[in-house]
Amino acid sequence: MLSTTRRSRHLLTSAALLVAASGTLRAQSATKEIPTKLSDSAFWQLVTDFSEPGGFFRSDNFVSNETMYQWVIPELLRTTKPGGVYLGVGPDQNFTYIVALKPKISFIFDIRRQNMLTHLMYKALFEQSADRADFVSRLFSRPRPPKLDTASTPNAIFSAFSIVPPDSILFRKNIASIRDRLTKTHGFKLSDEDLSTISYVYEAFVSAGPDVTYNFGQRGGGFGRGRMPTYADLQIEADSARVQRSYMATEVNFRALRDAENNNLIVPLVGNFAGQQAIKEVANHLKERKATVTAFYLSNVEQYLFNQGDDWSNFYKNASLLPIDSTSTFIRSVFNGMGTYGGFMRGEQMLASILAQTTAFKQGKLQSYWEVINSSHP
Repeated sequence: MLSTTRRSRHLLTSAALLVAASGTLRAQSATKEIPTKLSDSAFWQLVTDFSEPGGFFRSDNFVSNETMYQWVIPELLRTTKPGGVYLGVGPDQNFTYIVALKPKISFIFDIRRQNMLTHLMYKALFEQSADRADFVSRLFSRPRPPKLDTASTPNAIFSAFSIVPPDSILFRKNIASIRDRLTKTHGFKLSDEDLSTISYVYEAFVSAGPDVTYNFGQRGGGFGRGRMPTYADLQIEADSARVQRSYMATEVNFRALRDAENNNLIVPLVGNFAGQQAIKEVANHLKERKATVTAFYLSNVEQYLFNQGDDWSNFYKNASLLPIDSTSTFIRSVFNGMGTYGGFMRGEQMLASILAQTTAFKQGKLQSYWEVINSSHP
């Protein structure tokens, strides 16, 4: 038998071990949650480890061509909850969904490495901008017009900038600050080719100004039918209740987005929807952290997948791996008059339950693009 003293010491030692073990478990548990901020190294590791080799798309897709992408936000706010995970594709229309849905973290996929680099360009500019007018000045290398302040409407901001020409001195200063912010402040390992691509994108924004469109310049065989909406057009659009919800609509929206960028919580990836890596890696990462996908913005990528062999099937297999619940929602853009409103070029947005559609796919009940659209709603 242990003496009273030895027994006390044994109990104290056991208690200490239990406390230490409990602390270790709590620390391990904490590392398996979505953090409120990612370090630069953790952010860059996600970008590099989860990304796939870049692929081809026939347009630079500098900005969206979907004028109705805000229309579904009231319904999304009614049916989904904040604090989940946002997934998306393409350029800056994702920012508007992010500020509306308030996820803990966002991942943006795109088959083009250029899109990932465009998001890094945006990241550098957001982080360095004091307010919306400052951001527009930096994005287009145009001197800030007088009388713009944090209370200015998006209409007033873009009206004021519409008559301001680009400034070559500002351009040189801004492109240097973008590169320094990414490579020196954050320490991201960007190649010379990456930096050249960022310069190419930034030059397009500066050259076109707030009138830059989806197919500006049409490098790589870009295409278009009719007039594409400009960056300025898209920022002054509204939802179905006529509420302006873009990330440039209010200073509150802008600051929320800037905070997310400062905290490294918008992670752009090079990823093919039908690929073998990006979506699967994100799915595993989220499952380990018991996180749930709130929304997945698809644009009209499925329209192409259904014309590329088994790509559509591979995408739905990938989507089936994501951690979801009954409220998780696909957001898709529908062109060619297939939507409820029948508009050809307006890019009408439609919603669908991710759970319902991935279940239908597994049961062999989702086999065509028409069935995808037919089981979606405005």
